[in-house]
Amino acid sequence: MNMLKQKNNLPFIMKFTIGILVFLSSFIIAMVFGAADTSVKEVWFALTSTLKTDTITMIREIRLPREVAAIFVGAALAVSGAIMQGLTRNPLADPGLLGLTAGANTALALTIALYPQAGYLGITIACFIGAAAGVIMVFGIGAVKRGGFSPLRLVLAGAAVSAFLYAVAEGIGLYFKISKDVSMWTAGGLMGTTWSQLEIIVPFIIIGIFLALFFSRQLTILSLNEEVAIGLGQKTTLIKIVLLIAIILLAGASVALVGNMAFIGLMVPHIVRMVVGTDYRFILPMSAVIGSTFMLLADTLGRTINAPYETPLYAIVAILGLPFFLFIVHRGGKVLS
Repeated sequence: MNMLKQKNNLPFIMKFTIGILVFLSSFIIAMVFGAADTSVKEVWFALTSTLKTDTITMIREIRLPREVAAIFVGAALAVSGAIMQGLTRNPLADPGLLGLTAGANTALALTIALYPQAGYLGITIACFIGAAAGVIMVFGIGAVKRGGFSPLRLVLAGAAVSAFLYAVAEGIGLYFKISKDVSMWTAGGLMGTTWSQLEIIVPFIIIGIFLALFFSRQLTILSLNEEVAIGLGQKTTLIKIVLLIAIILLAGASVALVGNMAFIGLMVPHIVRMVVGTDYRFILPMSAVIGSTFMLLADTLGRTINAPYETPLYAIVAILGLPFFLFIVHRGGKVLS
């Protein structure tokens, strides 16, 4: 469509290949560097052989699941942010800014308080329900006034709902004396990630990304003009529901695994649009790759800048994301679109 802004300097497949190469380089860096530096040779043996030394076992059982989690969480947050920006035509949309992560956080606190034996699967399902409740509250408040959803109204509603839900979660933690347990879940980090957790979380993220990619063409048209989408015969209500389900799966799974992680879903899609244009058939797969790369590098930075102590991953992401957020606000959301 000639309505789409295209970036034709390089074919998309070449840009995507470069992104994959950068991602693989980031993965190698993340596997090699940390509180206990390892060699590329040891990482290779850990991934391809059955050798068992202390270092190789550490790589397989501690560092590798952590970096696999970084890959999937980064992809999930970036893709969910891109979908939200396309659906709402709001450059400031982000799972952390529109109530999803706050809702998931509140549901997590409720589950720990009322049903502590729920297990990891139960907590994950509760996070999905909470994320859905959060986004329904935000969109419900945003739709109260005549005129539909405006970007400013959604951001204000998201800020209000998020503040309310975080306060509820804090209150639950204090009342039931589980603040420490809730904080351990919501601190925003990958420390202690296990293969058993990944076996539960990763399938949900894969399903969410698959749904997003499958409906990427429809999302592109919706992001431009809903009336055009209806005129082309799209079932816009069904498409929105499916894409919201994808967002809930991606955001809920991310909170269940690493806690609150804002700004990734805001930053990455804008950066990707600068590279590939405004076609979501290109934005979504590239966002998954760049989001994974960003999380790998952020986690590596958190493990190394003050080794052997860890710098909270959430703090690193916030330090990078807040200036970017203010920059987008200052430029009216048009800087990278």
